[in-house]
Amino acid sequence: MEKLPAKLALYGFNNLTKSLSFNIYDVCFAKTERQRADYITYIDEQYNSERLENILCEVVNLIGATILNISKQDYEPQGASVNILIADGRVGTDVTAHLDKSHVTVHTFPESHPDNEISTFRVDISVETCGEISPLNVLDFLIGSFDSDIITIDYRVRGFTRDLQGKKFFIDHDITSIQNYIDDTTLEKYDALDINVYQSNIFHTKMLIRESYAPLQNYLFNTDVLELPPKERLNISNSLRKEMLEIFSGMNIY
Repeated sequence: MEKLPAKLALYGFNNLTKSLSFNIYDVCFAKTERQRADYITYIDEQYNSERLENILCEVVNLIGATILNISKQDYEPQGASVNILIADGRVGTDVTAHLDKSHVTVHTFPESHPDNEISTFRVDISVETCGEISPLNVLDFLIGSFDSDIITIDYRVRGFTRDLQGKKFFIDHDITSIQNYIDDTTLEKYDALDINVYQSNIFHTKMLIRESYAPLQNYLFNTDVLELPPKERLNISNSLRKEMLEIFSGMNIY
């Protein structure tokens, strides 16, 4: 797993803006209307604004930033949002007014449909930083903080900065793939696909949990897999995989 390089010697301060957009989907099989409602309630309680705030505060700690302000909200009937305004460690200097516009946000979207036995839970996280701070080193923590069946990650570097000789830098670190910043033990659990636009410093990675790391029991809500006949287990497994493949592909396939 790659680490971020040593700091560049710059003229002034680093103007680069680095944006990480991280989306995860958790999938569950809930056969009855009661099970679907109970699953959504359970997810909503597990990922309320207080717990999400704790996760984001750890993200801020991992990227070495300073918390300036926290705003959070739980929604009715479900869902939550947290927004944290951050700065780098130089609070109180003449560059803080520029850098404190960075932020970390999270929104949750529990979802079910009366005609579908599969429910999903989506989490959207955005980490935007200015200057030397990069959000790339929080990927393993974020993946591990949620039950992540499908993951989409977008990373983009915008703007430019200059070195002491006046040369422009449109990115201040080498990157060929977001996967380079994810631990190998994490990547082993997923099939991953990259779609990158190197000329624009835009990087995109999609990840789908491998079947060998997705036992059926993990997706049954209030049901023991041993209570189900073999044929029903197979049908449920196929339905879950189809749902995951469509979300991973971003299109209706079946």
